[in-house]
Amino acid sequence: MLTPQGLQQRSNLLQAIRSFFLQRAYIEVDTPLRLPVLIPEANLIPFASEECFLQTSPELCMKRLLARGCTQIFQICHCFRKEEHGRLHQSEFTMLEWYHKGWNYFDLMEECEQLVAFLTSRAADVATAMEGEHLCWRESRVSMALPWDRLTVAAAFERYAGVDVHETLEQGTFDEVLVTAVEPHLGKDRPVFLHDYPVVLGSLARRSPTNPGVAERFELYVAGVELANGFSELVDPEEQRQRFNQEVDVIRAQGRDAAMPEKFLADLPLLGETAGIALGVDRLCMLLLRRDTLTPAIIFEEL
Repeated sequence: MLTPQGLQQRSNLLQAIRSFFLQRAYIEVDTPLRLPVLIPEANLIPFASEECFLQTSPELCMKRLLARGCTQIFQICHCFRKEEHGRLHQSEFTMLEWYHKGWNYFDLMEECEQLVAFLTSRAADVATAMEGEHLCWRESRVSMALPWDRLTVAAAFERYAGVDVHETLEQGTFDEVLVTAVEPHLGKDRPVFLHDYPVVLGSLARRSPTNPGVAERFELYVAGVELANGFSELVDPEEQRQRFNQEVDVIRAQGRDAAMPEKFLADLPLLGETAGIALGVDRLCMLLLRRDTLTPAIIFEEL
């Protein structure tokens, strides 16, 4: 639980985030938390709320706003994911999500690093973990000087685990290798964007036109902590439906059920080229306030 000083620092962080986006002509939106249907994602287990579900992210509603003419939107909201709890996970957590029409994932990487650099520049009232241009967290001393590193998933697996990423997919060991052999090295000296994930690991991301085997998806790592997940949006409704069907098959094999988000799919072609990203506010707060785990960076752990 945060102290009164920590509450003030977290409040300063939220205000600084809003300031960054409002200065760039983004519209702040506020979408429903409780939805009759969610985007089917087999790795996320939602909480039921009578005949509806609590959102696992605001993505579905925010993309439907983009389809209705919005071009730059952001939201800070609570999200809910069942069976997620640990040093870096909470079942209820705060998410920052934003979208920009006309952009791709590389444009979004650049804005993401500018946002975090803006926040770390406010050391006096937000980023108490900063020592000069370095963010200090646990045993890491991370240079936040721009630009940050970019590293493909294939190159990271080869460099840190000595394996071919496609072999890990075939053997079902991708997540294990990522967590145990790759992630501990990411963002230790300077933040890094891990990008170009295999298509099967980017169900909502656009397939690369130059390398069809990968999706235009990235994750930001700072001091070994995965902080954000973004991508060029897949806006082809037929390809998206095919990927959703694959997710639904996995969900049903797990003994759960999932419905197809038909209104979302109907709106998808109206997006055009768009990039979107979700950033974990609680994890960012943890890093900036130099807390060892997520618990002392949130307002309440248990009620």
